[in-house]
Formats: sequence, C-alpha cells, structure tokens
Amino acid sequence: MRDSDALENNPNVSRSALEAIHGQVFGWALSRCNYDNAAAEDLVQQAYVELLTGRARFDAQSTLKTFVFGVVQNLARSRMRRLATRLRLVQTYLVADEPSDAADEHDIETTGIWRAVRDLPARQRDIIELVFCREMTIEEASRVMGVSVGTGRVHYDRAKKALKSRLDMEVIDE
Repeated sequence: MRDSDALENNPNVSRSALEAIHGQVFGWALSRCNYDNAAAEDLVQQAYVELLTGRARFDAQSTLKTFVFGVVQNLARSRMRRLATRLRLVQTYLVADEPSDAADEHDIETTGIWRAVRDLPARQRDIIELVFCREMTIEEASRVMGVSVGTGRVHYDRAKKALKSRLDMEVIDE
C-alpha cells in the first residue's frame, strides 16, 4: 500500500481497497435497510466516516471486507435500536393510529428463492446472504455477525435445510 493511499486516521486501510469493495459494502447496507437506497447510502456514508475519523480502527486481524461489513452491521443495529425506541414512544403516546405506507417490494424479493430466504430467521438470512451474495466464508460471515464460527456454521446448516424444505414445498405446490 502506498503511503499516499492510506487513510490518515486508519493507516491499515487504503482508499483503493475501500473503492474495490464499495459495491459489495453498498449491497450489504441495502440488505440491512430493507433495500431502501437512501437509507443504505446514509449507512455506507456513516461507515466511511467511522473509518476516516479513526473511530472504527482496522487492526488487520481480519480482512478489510469483513471489518467494513462488521462496521456496517453494527451501525445498522444501532440505527434499528434507535428507530425501535422512537416507535415505542410514538405508539405509547400517540392517541390515534395513522395508517402506514406499504413499502414497494424490490425485484430481488419477488423470486421464489429470495422470498424463501427473506422468510428465514434473521441470523440464518444474514449468513446465507453473506456467504452466497457477498462471497464470504462462514468464518468471515460469523465475524461480521458477531457470533462464534461454530454458531455461524449451525445457522448456515439450518438455513440450508430450511431453504431446501421450503423450495421443495414450492416445487410440489406447482
């Protein structure tokens, strides 16, 4: 890595390495935000701010891709906790319920496979997406999810079995 390419507050991260994985990082952020482009852009931007300021310091104990995916995952969780808190406050103190706008389903969710993946429990869905769509190993995906490798393998195995069962049922129904 050239010295001019390294981030000032994060010397183990290079701009060119971030550019190389940007598409995959954005795809992961999209999935964390229910495919809302604006929310995903905000999430990626916030992750990059964390990296540029040095609040999220890469120490090369994993791959850069795994590290950045983990930063995005943690920021998304934090965002969801804040939204859930606000929602509870609104539901507690709001007198009349307002109808909510139904989100348009994304093309990716209309296929049978992605519908089945979407219906999996959250951790199983996450590991399937990280391994198959984001081209991570189970070990890297486990690190991003903040679980042990053994737990990641269990979620992966259960997700594959559940998908096979659901897809077999769809074939039988057709």
